Amino acid sequence: MKIKSICCIGAGYVGGPTMSVIAQKNPDIKVTVVDIDTQRIADWNDKDLSNLPVYEPGLDEVVAQARGRNLFFSNEIDVAIENSEMIFISVNTPTKTFGSGKGMAADLKYVELCARQIAKVAVSDKIVVEKSTLPVKTAEAIQNILDNTGNGVNFQILSNPEFLAEGTAMRDLAVPDRVLIGGDLTTEKGKEAIQALVDIYSSWVPKENILTTNVWSSELSKLTANAFLAQRVSSINSLSELCEATGANVDEVAKAIGMDSRIGPKFLQVSVGFGGSCFQKDILNLVYIAKSLGLNEVAEYWHQVILMNKHQRERFANNIIKTLFSTVSGKTIAFLGWAFKKDTNDTRESAAIYVADLLIDEQAVIKVYDPKVTATQMQSDLNYLKSRSEEENSNFLKTQNDPYKAIEGAHAIAVLTEWDEFKTFDWQRIYTSMQKPAFIFDGRNILNQSHLEEIGFVYTGIGIK
Repeated sequence: MKIKSICCIGAGYVGGPTMSVIAQKNPDIKVTVVDIDTQRIADWNDKDLSNLPVYEPGLDEVVAQARGRNLFFSNEIDVAIENSEMIFISVNTPTKTFGSGKGMAADLKYVELCARQIAKVAVSDKIVVEKSTLPVKTAEAIQNILDNTGNGVNFQILSNPEFLAEGTAMRDLAVPDRVLIGGDLTTEKGKEAIQALVDIYSSWVPKENILTTNVWSSELSKLTANAFLAQRVSSINSLSELCEATGANVDEVAKAIGMDSRIGPKFLQVSVGFGGSCFQKDILNLVYIAKSLGLNEVAEYWHQVILMNKHQRERFANNIIKTLFSTVSGKTIAFLGWAFKKDTNDTRESAAIYVADLLIDEQAVIKVYDPKVTATQMQSDLNYLKSRSEEENSNFLKTQNDPYKAIEGAHAIAVLTEWDEFKTFDWQRIYTSMQKPAFIFDGRNILNQSHLEEIGFVYTGIGIK
């Protein structure tokens, strides 16, 4: 089966970049990315590639190459579904904020809406690909909807989870560690559907890097991959507190254990805590699944990863308060960074949001500089927590497009995102412009401690004396 037309429902952080690369690598396949958000689609079609709704280094080049040739962005969802042989579902699956599973289970309403729309529109056989991060057995639910509300159409359901790290997504797509495809390995039609997707990826991915499994293994592999990575972050962050208490240096410890080939060096960078759309959501989903199956010890084990991450954020904020003579009321704290990591404008579950919220509870004024995150987004992130009124948040949270203006007159600086440009700032100029003593709280351990202390800063990193 040779696929000639693909539709992707969802033009977000996963759907947009993934489909752009598929279109670039498969010029003979028409790829249409659809979304109900008219502004988002307009941004994807903007002639000025700096206005793309997703910031990823290298994405603009790929879009420029494929857009208008075989890559299209549209709000005409039904038309795209009807004209496509393969449909990717790449919509948001947030953690439920209500009802059974509140705070843990994935809210699948958008996935279900997609399935029902596909069932309503489709009049020819379709391959439906789960691209969103989904709990185990979601494919079964999608299959049930399609089989019972469709038009006598044959649907094959595949699971193709993404393993993208924001900031390096284009490299991850171009040279993936693996591509995982789950499907029905017991029927000929199922095998044909799997092979159709394998053929698309094999246009640029070595076949030995493409793994095929049953659907359930594929779905669970995505959740557990993120859980293992987050576990490493929480593990090194837990050791940072021990290092501070004993006089050990967490960076030295991380380097030492990372040289063990059984452990390796990745995801051992200490920080104020992990963020992003996947880590917390996927672990909570894993916890919920374990609890629903009566596996309470398993659930408690993975939940501890979340608790340690929350503790690390709170510990960072409390350390700022304690160091600033146990009060930050009326004081200005300059935040360097708001995105959850460098080289992205994504702020979902960013540590900066929670640290800011805790400091504002203590009446601190937060002035933020981030090279890619808008003031509107920052306010929206803070308002989402519903800790106080939107008016109060706007009074306490200020943004600046110039880092030096953000820091001018501040009592302290908190580094929340590891943007490379922060290392190149004129720190002597910054010191001169600040209140004295001038404090720096390096939540990413990216700055030169000895240089800053020579200037006169009072420097506090994580896991170091």
